[in-house]
Amino acid sequence: MKVKYILGLLFLLSIYACTKIEKGFQSDGIRYKDNDIFAKRGLILFQSDRINADGSTPPYTFKMLNLRKEDGSPAPAEFSKEYEILVFKTGMNFDPETDVTREQLDKKRELVKRLPMYFNENSGQLTFNKASANLPLGRYIFDVEMTNVTGTKLFPKLATINVVDPGIDDLFVITDDVANGFNDVTGAVTPMKNPIITCTKISNSGARAILKMVDKNGKVFNPKAGEIIARGDRPIFENYAKFNPVIQTDTAMICDFEVAPFPLTKYVTPTTDWGFLMYYRIPSTFIKSIDGFPASPGFSVNPRWSWQLKLEGTYVIQVKFPDVIKK
Repeated sequence: MKVKYILGLLFLLSIYACTKIEKGFQSDGIRYKDNDIFAKRGLILFQSDRINADGSTPPYTFKMLNLRKEDGSPAPAEFSKEYEILVFKTGMNFDPETDVTREQLDKKRELVKRLPMYFNENSGQLTFNKASANLPLGRYIFDVEMTNVTGTKLFPKLATINVVDPGIDDLFVITDDVANGFNDVTGAVTPMKNPIITCTKISNSGARAILKMVDKNGKVFNPKAGEIIARGDRPIFENYAKFNPVIQTDTAMICDFEVAPFPLTKYVTPTTDWGFLMYYRIPSTFIKSIDGFPASPGFSVNPRWSWQLKLEGTYVIQVKFPDVIKK
């Protein structure tokens, strides 16, 4: 009986020894956290989530295949074309305390050629940079090939890239916005309607802020003619222009700010942290009327605001006074 038991056990062991043991595991359910990937074109850096390998045995690699439009036609050539973008040199960073001239800034920057999108074959993560401003708007699908110890598997239409323009909140943030009428005789302060501040991006190139002030009908105040003036020792546009002087025209004040965000740093004096505040005055000489204010004596218009541009580009920032008519 014992002999039969031993022979049976040996037989089972021989069967087990001949059975091929599977090495590792590769899931059929790999995925991104969200298979709709939104690429906001022109941002300095945007990265998708990594691919969730769903318990697959590492190490593994991924390969992007057949990037195409939703209708199956080839992806635009812009995805595989290199573009020049301005970046900080490797190992160098901007220091607002010491980099106070354009010459100092340029010593740390260089033009490089980059693809607008990169696919990380170790993580499946997609990275977009400033060159993505050149990508056509649209929806693009792609396949992913995954390889690990078990072999290679294809995952068709794993995700969709949605190339979209950044929203206004990605470009421009307002943190303060008020206006007051100052009585020419008594100096008494009367609240006005808050100005309406809008930001319009007109170009991806450059780093320029064009600041305009207009009345309720869109009539422009002329900085060059003295229709817009500073308010004593309080900060104005010029206090935040680190690299180039502000240019005054008959329609706007223009600052080439070189590097975003702008303003780059807060304006701080020995007694006051002004943050990003800017103060201006439009003398009563140039004001025909302010809604709800008496015709006499005159009242100057005194706006105060705080805003910040988040990205390089060329922008028109318009400050509109909804209760003011210009002479």
